[in-house]
Amino acid sequence: MPHSAPPAPKSKSTAAIRKEVARRRTFGIISHPDAGKTTLTERLLVLGGAIQIAGDIRARKTGRAARSDWMAIEQQRGISVTSSVMSFEYRGRALNLLDTPGHHDFSEDTYRVLTAVDSALMVIDSVKGVESQTRKLMEVCRLRATPVLTFINKLDREGLDPLELLSDIEEHLGIAAAAVTWPIGSGRQFRGVYHIIDHALHLIDPDTGRPAVIPVEGPKDPAVDRYLGNQAAKLRSDIELLAGAGTLFDTEAYLAETQTPVLFGSAISGFGVKSLLDLFVDIAPAPLPREAVSAAGTQRSVLPVEEPFSGVVFKIQANIDRNHRDRMAFLRVCSGRFERGIKLRHDRLGRDMRVSNASTFFAGEREGIDDAFAGDIIGIPNHGTIRVGDTFTEGESFRFTGIPSFAPEFFRKVRVENALRMKQLEKGLRHLTEEGTIQVYRPLLTNDYVLGAVGVLQFDVVAQRLADEYGVDVTMSALPYQVSRWVECADKAKLAEFTRRKATSLAKDSEDKLAYLAENEWWLNRTMGEWPGVEFLSATEML
Repeated sequence: MPHSAPPAPKSKSTAAIRKEVARRRTFGIISHPDAGKTTLTERLLVLGGAIQIAGDIRARKTGRAARSDWMAIEQQRGISVTSSVMSFEYRGRALNLLDTPGHHDFSEDTYRVLTAVDSALMVIDSVKGVESQTRKLMEVCRLRATPVLTFINKLDREGLDPLELLSDIEEHLGIAAAAVTWPIGSGRQFRGVYHIIDHALHLIDPDTGRPAVIPVEGPKDPAVDRYLGNQAAKLRSDIELLAGAGTLFDTEAYLAETQTPVLFGSAISGFGVKSLLDLFVDIAPAPLPREAVSAAGTQRSVLPVEEPFSGVVFKIQANIDRNHRDRMAFLRVCSGRFERGIKLRHDRLGRDMRVSNASTFFAGEREGIDDAFAGDIIGIPNHGTIRVGDTFTEGESFRFTGIPSFAPEFFRKVRVENALRMKQLEKGLRHLTEEGTIQVYRPLLTNDYVLGAVGVLQFDVVAQRLADEYGVDVTMSALPYQVSRWVECADKAKLAEFTRRKATSLAKDSEDKLAYLAENEWWLNRTMGEWPGVEFLSATEML
């Protein structure tokens, strides 16, 4: 039976690429745990028509988990432990939404996801204000010059004063906070918001619970008194304070990462989410240039509208489809146009490969695609040759930079309950290591498997996934290490001597890189002082 003919070549003109790139908005949602990030994600999907009802809300009554939390452990524990990609259309824009884990134990996955986005939506709990993980994620956004739009959530609960929340953002996140909407009451007295830019009251209809938009001439308009009653005076006072001492919204300041526009609402009810999404598609940046290094060591910016295709892998996920036990490489398209059947150069391996079965994502679901443009996230089947940080091009030799790997801070020795399942253990650990969220070490002097992670909950995830996805039951025991560093030294003789003298504290990771495991910072600092010329790296770039 003859094979079907490949699709006809599509035009790769710069004009066509520019048009499609201009439509893209690729962004991540970040927050401290329990700020309402996943609920907001699903409300955005409802507005985009991607789902009919917010799964997280239904889950409270029926036990059905949120659509973006597709792994078994996420559904059981009610937390996000891996990032999800969801693509949908809204007002003529093609949106690529990356929902990230909020818990700090899974922060490494979040940090890498933030290398693949052009902007971020930050969710803050109005009851708690700025929290520790929010500060860390904001630092990552700042390091990558990522514009941030802020949604202050849970106005349906009694929370902090809105002016205090703006001050909290400016003081603890180091960025100007410009209110775009302003809450009218909170908790049981929450009536809606005043849209400062549009000069409109967005009120909750007491009969339907839906928002009603009422244009006004400004906060002094007599209509405000008719609709708000005794809450009108507080609104006027707040708006007057903002006009005198607050930060005025400015799109250029937002794009320059010196200002975060702030909107208020409630993700659980959906109130304020449409205003957020409308503003986002109006001001968020289209795909931005990406920094790369050529084979000769020359740096250059790769423009999204360049005709040759290029992309970078920022995540590997095993067993999205457990029926096929597959591994998928998540690739951010950085330039040009992807077409089904395209021939790509795998830069690290120096090999060409034809990609005929790429996918687009919707959380744990995926479907084949024929084309994609800069800003899109596509999946490429991985048979063990693709790593996080790999670059693919249509021939030019360069690699994208900036995908980090962090030294673990927690360690466990893993032992398989049934020795006959050792091969399955090795396979599972190899696959999970490819995802980049755990490190597997083999000590130089033993045959043990040592797992390293940046958060202790990762070990629970690994144990459950090994059982669920590979049929391997394991036990894990704590190890005395608290610090690890990758070791490098240009002097081969000195490195050999260091390896001989410190062999009991050394291991090789899955990439055969030498790592030093120390019981605490004191031992690390002492060893570093004893061995000048040996580098101890807390982070490396994934190549």
